[in-house]
Parts: sequence; structure tokens; C-alpha cells
Amino acid sequence: MQGKAGWAWLAERPRLPATEGRIDAIDLARGIAIALMIVSHAVSGLLGIRQVPDWGMVPIHLLTKFSSSLFIMVFGIALAVAFLPKTDTPDWPRRRRRLLLRGVEVLFWYKVLTVVEMLPLYTPRDILDTLLYQRFPIWVEILGFYAIALLWLPWVLPLWRRLPLASRLLLPVATALLAGWLERHASFWGLEPLKAILVEDADHYTWGQLSRLPLVMLGLLIGEALLRCHASPASMRRLVAGLAGFGVVMLLGFFGLARGDPYAALLAVAWNDGKHPPGLGFTLFSLGGALVILAFCLWGGRAAARGLRPIGVIGGDALQAFIFHIVAIFLVFRFLLEAWQAYPYPQVLGIGVALVPATAAWIALLQRFREWR
Repeated sequence: MQGKAGWAWLAERPRLPATEGRIDAIDLARGIAIALMIVSHAVSGLLGIRQVPDWGMVPIHLLTKFSSSLFIMVFGIALAVAFLPKTDTPDWPRRRRRLLLRGVEVLFWYKVLTVVEMLPLYTPRDILDTLLYQRFPIWVEILGFYAIALLWLPWVLPLWRRLPLASRLLLPVATALLAGWLERHASFWGLEPLKAILVEDADHYTWGQLSRLPLVMLGLLIGEALLRCHASPASMRRLVAGLAGFGVVMLLGFFGLARGDPYAALLAVAWNDGKHPPGLGFTLFSLGGALVILAFCLWGGRAAARGLRPIGVIGGDALQAFIFHIVAIFLVFRFLLEAWQAYPYPQVLGIGVALVPATAAWIALLQRFREWR
């Protein structure tokens, strides 16, 4: 009986106390992800990766590889914190509709920013093909993942909440294995764009719905733990230590795979080797670093959010942050100022770094304007 009772926790369904207002640490983590993304997009969008010197690839550009895993994981955390506790309430249809409308809004901006990204260097035919999913952009493609995910995830969140803990723990692993098998062996009836959208394809720079779903699921699990630990400092410390420890173990696993040549392994990650479709080495490095950053944000809490307020402001309005920096890089610098490969790496890096506070200032200005209205 004791053994049976000892395993009973695996059959538990989520217990999700509601929170009041936003959790600053989530905005901070999302803001760090976007800030790293802004720097990466500025360098690759105005100079090109092949023009970056070795000292720029490792360590500077290497550190930006934490951003994608952190951004997608925080997406799952935000869903768990803001929406998962409400899936069994009478107003869930209204909240679900809100998520779906957000997905439509993100999809609209994804298409607009696709044109902005491609306008300087591509023909109208290429742009039209991309808008019709015959090919894919690069720098704004994560918005495409985010938009599609928001159109179907709200329908399955109630199902996730009804699953026992054992199933919720196994599903990310099972989904990753399934996505990897489908990417290698399934033809998807010869429809490359469909394969790219679902499980990614080596010829397209996409974020697959199934390939990246394990990160969203991990975020849901972390968000559930955050809700349960938020009111208890001791529980929060254990959660922070667990996330940081798990992240460090993943980073050590990455270096273990390096087999005596860690610099070559780091350089390969900086060159996006294993990013699309996701490979083991890249995933260990990117997700390990993302977990360490998330642990720092949760440990620092409100004090860290106040100390890094511009980053938190960016994380509080991710869509506007994305719109602003893509327009600045591709429409203003690359198209209007003809700045494609016009500056050396240090200056381009400086532009990327400067765009981070500029983005925060733009969002703060928009917030003030809304208050005035």
C-alpha cells in the first residue's frame, strides 16, 4: 500500500492556483529572449553571418542561441500561468476566443513583416510565393510558428489539464521522438511546405509545430510548478535550483558531446548547425542556457525586473518589440538607408545593441499614448 501511495503523485492532475496580475520574472525572461534576438537579427540582417569575425561568432553570436528556446519555453509558461487555470471556468470560451484572435493578429503581422524583411533583396514573385507558403522568410519566421500555435493550442489546453502528471511528463519526450521520426522518414505527400510547418525541413528555415511543441509542453510544466510555488519562498527556491541544475546538466551534456574539441562544437552552434531541424547538440546548448536564464529571472524576481526595466518592458509587449526591430533593421536600415553590408561588424553589433533600449522606449511611448487616450 505504501508503494502504491508513493507513486500516486504521478496520477495527479494539475492543481493551479490563480495569480493576480503579471509575474515580472516571466516578462523579464521573455524580454531577455527578445533582446538576444534583436542583436542576432541586426547582425545577420545587416551584415550576414559569413562576414562575422571569429571573435564575434564565439562568444557574442553564440550567446544569442539561447533566445529561441527561451522564447518558445516562456510562451508555454505564459499559457500555463494566464490561461490554464481558467480552462474549467464558465468564461473559458471567451478566453479561448481571445487567444484565437491574438493568433489572427500575429498572423497578420507575420505576413506584413515578411514583406518588410524581403523587400530590399527579393523580387515581388519571391515575396508572393513566401506569403502563399511556397517558401519561408528567415528573421520573422518565429512569428509564423507563434501565430499557428495560437490557432490550435487553445483547443487542447483543457485536454492537457485533464492528463495525469505521468502523461504530461512523457508527452514532451514522445512528441520530440515522433517529430524527429516524421522529419526523417515521412514524405508528407510531397508537400515540402507542409512538412516544414509541422516538423521542419532542411531546405526551409521554419519552426515546426511538432518539432518545437516539446518546448511549449516544458513551459506548461514549468508554469504549473511556478503557480504552485509562487506563494512559497522555500518552494520557489527549490524550483529555481532545479531549473538551474537541469540547465547546467544539459550544458555539460553538450560539452560531453564535443569529444575534446569544445571550441569547434561552440562554433558549430554559432553557425546554427542543428538549429533547423533541431539537432541534439544545438538543443542541449540552447535549452540548457535558456533554463539557466529562466532560473536567474525567477531567482531575481521583482528586484531583477526593476533593475533591468527596459528588458522587462520589451518582454511585456513581445509583438510590438518584434514589429519595431524588424521595421528598424529591414525597412529603415537595409531598404531606406541601403545599409546592407555597409558597415563593419563592430558598428553593426553596436546598432543591434542600441536597438534594444530603442525598442523599450518605443513600447513605453505606446503605453503612454494608450494611457492618454
